[in-house]
Amino acid sequence: MSDKPIIEERENGPLVIKGLHRMVGPDGTEVNVKPVMALCRCGASRSKPFCDGSHAETGFESRGGTPAGRDRLITYEGAEVSVSYNPLLCSHAAECGRLASHIFNPAQKPWVQPDKGNADEVRAVVSACPSGALALAGEGRVEHLTAARAEVQIEKNGPYWVLDVTAPVEPSNEGASTRKYVLCRCGKSGNKPFCDGTHRDAGWRDDG
Repeated sequence: MSDKPIIEERENGPLVIKGLHRMVGPDGTEVNVKPVMALCRCGASRSKPFCDGSHAETGFESRGGTPAGRDRLITYEGAEVSVSYNPLLCSHAAECGRLASHIFNPAQKPWVQPDKGNADEVRAVVSACPSGALALAGEGRVEHLTAARAEVQIEKNGPYWVLDVTAPVEPSNEGASTRKYVLCRCGKSGNKPFCDGTHRDAGWRDDG
């Protein structure tokens, strides 16, 4: 039997994670893990990242809302390497701009210009992208790359970054990765249980 950790969702309730080996908090310190943990996804718990039952008070719903982006793959072609991007999957973690703003820059059109850098820089950004919104594109398929990180990493004022944990539902969006994805933590995503970046537009904060 596989010892791969799994995440399950409770209807209109928390995410229940089983068998997790490592979780890192927003401040970069490790969070003590237990064999079974209920994680908040309504955004209102007073003991984040753990559930305290606040979802019942807020009327949280497991589905619903308006997606913040379209579920489509956009390809940005380069001479050496090409990149695909799905706006619906993007959680706006901004790892791309942090690592290679000369290639990935929302102020330029198109916002991804692979030829402004080299293949290694592009690959580093695709690896760092926690949501899988960015991938390498070629020959009718996409290739996701993964960076070394905790199985669950909690972004400050953002979602859960998940790596190599069985998702609560099978990712079905265009170009989605089954190995790495981001789960909504604010309760406002229109693509629940996955994050669609709404927390940023809503100004959600995890200390509220």
